[in-house]
Amino acid sequence: LMNAAVAQGVEPAQIAQHCHSVSLCFSKGLGAPCGAVLAGCRQFVTEAWRVRKLLGGGMRQAGVLAAAAHLGLQRAEVTLRRDHDNARRFAEGIQVLDSPLWSINLAAVETNIVMVNVQGPWPSPAELCDRLHAVSEEEVAETGQAVSVLLLPWSARTVRAVWHRNISARDTELAMRKMEFVARKFQE
Repeated sequence: LMNAAVAQGVEPAQIAQHCHSVSLCFSKGLGAPCGAVLAGCRQFVTEAWRVRKLLGGGMRQAGVLAAAAHLGLQRAEVTLRRDHDNARRFAEGIQVLDSPLWSINLAAVETNIVMVNVQGPWPSPAELCDRLHAVSEEEVAETGQAVSVLLLPWSARTVRAVWHRNISARDTELAMRKMEFVARKFQE
């Protein structure tokens, strides 16, 4: 919800007005250690509260965590906009590499998520993710750095990259360089 609101330049309430219920996780892009909120009509929230109690859910002394969530909400627009910009920079950077291993639909990069389409029979998304995660002596010797990039094999031909508040512009640049290194090694 928050990423969509920032990407569209609207208040979250403008999106949520069309929904029966809304769940917002504070630990994802907002940076709180944990926590979520559920909103909806009184009957819906009452039933959700009952089920949560029935299943043993709940936290005591959660004020410190609530304070972190509050701070995350206050800084959401700046933080999420930075995440979106880093994701866009990454997508543009690896598109410029013009590798036959993958393609990017830049029009689809609207928030902090980048979907990389893996092309050809090899590597598979899992193999590409494994190579991006691993650090070899050859990489350190060639680049002078040990960089591990964590991406998720999303489908049979797609890899998913997600930015959050702990990934800086420098980290994004390093990830692009790692993609370039891995592409070069796959093509050798």
